[in-house]
Amino acid sequence: MRPKRILAIDGGGVRGVIPIEVLTSLEDTLASRTGNPGLRLADHFDLVAGTSVGAIIASAVALRIPMREIRDFMMGNARAMFRPAGWRRWFYYWYDKRQLEDQLKSWFGQDTTLGSERLRTLLLLVMRNASTDSPWLVSNCAGAPYNQRERDDCNLDLKLWQLARASAAAPAYFEPEVVSLGRARAYRFVFVDGGMTGFNNPAFKAFLYATTEPYGLGWTAREDELLVVSVGTGELRQQDAVLEPGRMSLWYNLQEVPRALMYAAGREQDLLCRTFGRCLMGEPIDLEVGDLHAVRTAVQPKLFTYFRINASLTRAGLAELGCPHVDPNHVNRLDGAQYVDELSEVGRALAGRALTDVLLKQIGP
Repeated sequence: MRPKRILAIDGGGVRGVIPIEVLTSLEDTLASRTGNPGLRLADHFDLVAGTSVGAIIASAVALRIPMREIRDFMMGNARAMFRPAGWRRWFYYWYDKRQLEDQLKSWFGQDTTLGSERLRTLLLLVMRNASTDSPWLVSNCAGAPYNQRERDDCNLDLKLWQLARASAAAPAYFEPEVVSLGRARAYRFVFVDGGMTGFNNPAFKAFLYATTEPYGLGWTAREDELLVVSVGTGELRQQDAVLEPGRMSLWYNLQEVPRALMYAAGREQDLLCRTFGRCLMGEPIDLEVGDLHAVRTAVQPKLFTYFRINASLTRAGLAELGCPHVDPNHVNRLDGAQYVDELSEVGRALAGRALTDVLLKQIGP
């Protein structure tokens, strides 16, 4: 019997083009190897988790939408999704949510709910409930406590497009999403981007969700029975050798602190996965611990097999990937919709390096 498989997709704004290209290549390769052109990633993964743009991608994967269609959606709509909001709203957010909202309604179906039978695999979305100051993990798992049909506030009745939009409502970039629950809409919450929870990389949280009994799944945690494939949106470690304290103004910190916290949290989630899981793929975490591919950690035996697929978006990292002409200043922007072609090139190069026989054997039939 094959192991349970989890696919986790990071947040990262328009940089979601990178994991889309990786997953498009993965789906094409699996279809070719099996001789089944109708194969989809939902046929190979038992749980798909995503945060922010990763939540949008994960929802589409769970709906069994072909990865090539997902790629066309992102490449064709990126510029429209980052259309500036009117000047009266710039004090609150920069971009108009309506284009993204309309596209998601059309794509997923305006009335498709989290409990819809159209979802062909388990789905886990990460968002932040600003009203209750808490991370929300929303899944279509039938055994989840808040998915019981007798509840007035059953999560399965929530609209899928709205949950995906809520997870991608990055503060300052997009307007928050207001979600009402219950037959009389008695429960009203304001949601913002899941990247604000510390789980912008949702891989370890997805592992915990799948194996921790109260969430309702209770899968066995053993490296030969559980596989986690985590796909990132690229990362840049902001190093400034000439930084002086005098430059660290209020405006500097308003820009840097959220980015720095998301970067650190993402690295920590990756480190946790490599500590608890058997890491077979992933670039070094840092100079001190390396990549943890073949070293002892505190957790023995390992609880899952782990692959981390991500690209360094520094100039050196892009050159090593075979993209020396790609400008790091372009591909590091969360809202750089005009640079989707460069992001696409990075994603294709990353796929060429990451889709090894070792990985494909683990994900194959």
